[in-house]
Amino acid sequence: MKKQLITLLLLLVGCLSFSQSDQKISLLFQDMTPIEIKLSYSNKELRKDTNDSTFIDTEMQYKYNGNWEVIPVSLRARGNFRRAECYFPPVKMKIKKSNAKNTLFEGNKRLKLVLPCKLETNNNDNILQEYMAYKLYEAISPYNFKTRRVKITFAEKKGKKIKEHMLEGFLIEDDDLVADRFEGKVLERFIHPLAMDAESSAQNAFFQFMIGNTDFSTAYQHNGKLLYIDKKIIPLPYDFDMSGLVDASYATVNTTLGIKSVKDRKYRGFKRDNAVLEGVRSQFLTQKQKLMDIVGSMAGDFESEKEFGETQSYIESFFKVLENDKDFQASIVSQVRTK
Repeated sequence: MKKQLITLLLLLVGCLSFSQSDQKISLLFQDMTPIEIKLSYSNKELRKDTNDSTFIDTEMQYKYNGNWEVIPVSLRARGNFRRAECYFPPVKMKIKKSNAKNTLFEGNKRLKLVLPCKLETNNNDNILQEYMAYKLYEAISPYNFKTRRVKITFAEKKGKKIKEHMLEGFLIEDDDLVADRFEGKVLERFIHPLAMDAESSAQNAFFQFMIGNTDFSTAYQHNGKLLYIDKKIIPLPYDFDMSGLVDASYATVNTTLGIKSVKDRKYRGFKRDNAVLEGVRSQFLTQKQKLMDIVGSMAGDFESEKEFGETQSYIESFFKVLENDKDFQASIVSQVRTK
């Protein structure tokens, strides 16, 4: 009886913690309805190789409660690879506190805007696949970036001409806001993965394996941040466009890992106690239906039924690995890293 009472109290404390962190989510990320926005700028100017403090100023129109509002924003391209490779480079957005006050964007001084990379037929579906990855991780770990889909009318300035593009995209909150929700902080230094929280690290590694992503490093904070919360170091992943789930045309394969395609999975997690691996395995299997429901909820948003079907099948194939003891041993347990 005493043991049951302790378990119940721990669950109540956990629920209270989630409730308190949820209360700190800004208005922008409290609703998942896609926002209509309008932007106009020069891609050529945005892609210029300048320092991190160089932004271009423009105005963003957005539809809120049926009305079009306008807010000044400052933009710069992020990511050296995509600045060079993408027609639409991903954007870092800054909004002055005074401009954001009493608007949908209040509390968000910095945001990331993810856009399609290439002018391709499946570019919008690729965005939906990457957005899906963020929503899947949100269901797996409380320590996640909040995201919000946007439907963008982009008036591209090309000299004296304007070229209009209709794009899918999504906004990502700043990492400081994630840390603030849990009264923690963002760490800006290299830390060995084995010094990080075991369960959170395994959750991240299983997730990366699920979406077929090898383009990350927790030690060097490549496509990820580190949070310090309750004396624990917790990985916070982002940027999943190189994953097998997205299967972008520009994705490159790390052949040193023994894989031939970005859709080939490779477990990149470090060695943990077997109880930790089995515990996270059980968590994913218990949440299988919830995760598949997240995938299924986006079926009608894809432009290509075939693309959605392949996306759904890809996630299902991950669970087949977890459900089979032999496959789990071969694909995950025997692949753990020691250095």
